[in-house]
Amino acid sequence: MNELVQRLVARDREQKEFHQAVYEVVESLQGFLAENKQYAKAKILERLVEPERAIIFRVPWQDDKGEVQVNRGFRVEFSSAIGPYKGGLRFHPSVNLSIIKFLGFEQIFKNALTTLPMGGGKGGSDFDPKGKSDAEVMRFCQSFMNELFRHIGPETDVPAGDIGVGGREIGFLFGQYKRLRNEFSGVLTGKGLNWGGSLIRPEATGYGATYFAEEMLNTKGESIKGKICLVSGSGNVAQYTVEKVTQLGGKCVTLSDSNGVIHDPEGIDAGKLAFVMELKNVRRGRISEYTGRYKGARYVPAKDAADHNPLWDTQADCAFPSATQNEINGKDAQNLLKRGVKLVVEGANMPSTPEAIEVFLKNKIQYAPGKAANAGGVATSGLEMSQNGMKLTWGREEVDLRLRQIMKAIHSQCMMYGQQGGFCNYVIGANIAGFKKVADAMMDQGLV
Repeated sequence: MNELVQRLVARDREQKEFHQAVYEVVESLQGFLAENKQYAKAKILERLVEPERAIIFRVPWQDDKGEVQVNRGFRVEFSSAIGPYKGGLRFHPSVNLSIIKFLGFEQIFKNALTTLPMGGGKGGSDFDPKGKSDAEVMRFCQSFMNELFRHIGPETDVPAGDIGVGGREIGFLFGQYKRLRNEFSGVLTGKGLNWGGSLIRPEATGYGATYFAEEMLNTKGESIKGKICLVSGSGNVAQYTVEKVTQLGGKCVTLSDSNGVIHDPEGIDAGKLAFVMELKNVRRGRISEYTGRYKGARYVPAKDAADHNPLWDTQADCAFPSATQNEINGKDAQNLLKRGVKLVVEGANMPSTPEAIEVFLKNKIQYAPGKAANAGGVATSGLEMSQNGMKLTWGREEVDLRLRQIMKAIHSQCMMYGQQGGFCNYVIGANIAGFKKVADAMMDQGLV
């Protein structure tokens, strides 16, 4: 297995994020593969780390000054063994092939865990929507779709949103696809409610992570109620994690963005969260403005040279990293332990470094990797696809109930394969459960 990782590194040395994602999966699967040699013989893992298809394309567009801009677009279609490719689109300056491959690879296992028929894929661009006018974002999205439309479809590849791609961007992308194809279909998820979207979809990742945390705590005879929680980020996932934690009786005391961290010891209640949602979703402002409104809170600016994040050096019971990859390093993990945190649930994709994960597992912290804990978003996208296919709309309560049932099922799968005495290793459990479903489908379908 180490030879597999070494070959990947030798061939694409610059793809560090992808290598990190593969290494984590390979390491956790070693015992399972040793006992189930049919998968090694069929070289399932060697086939899985190679995408079925990777598309890179230029995206020319015109800004409001009339100047031509050029960005790079990506769509990596990793695995269609159990269903059409499914995974979000990320618009952010950091996007490159390594980032998209790491996200797409993780998506294979995450989608398999949902129990829904969805393969794995991911896409995006190094375009930054921050600071752009609606007209500029529309022109970019239309140009992006002018190429992407050739490769997607409701039975082929169904993209969704991610960082930098919200309801506005999904609307522009869908409109251009409809114009090019002359058809109205469920080709994207995260759509507006009045044109094919699903209730609970915006809330799903944050709600799902909280439901998963509740299942984890239940194994210890505990619940979210009364727990102090740290949440990073201030976007969609963070917002709805705070909302659901609060509804379940917990208290969230932190949020952040790329400029810094706010800590509110009194807790971010529904009224304060409404302010954050208006600040971030409408005015697109900075989280530092929170302390201007709520005097009991303090703001700590981000420092690029710092070796730790002060957010994770705050007294609490639970942590929900919900911002971006590798936001918790080894020192942050040690700080979380020192501050009394006993549960870490990843709302973001791969927010913990390998060093941080090692700290969590060594100290028997309840730690849920993103492929399991944040699968609520793609699960509800799958429910949106089902509703589109049947040409009907489910009510809020029904979607929320299905989401909770899916997160409960994911937790059960992790427990089935990750139990180690009285401790559950959710990393091993999630990877084995997801891998087995995809691997069995690949074995059935032959060498393709």
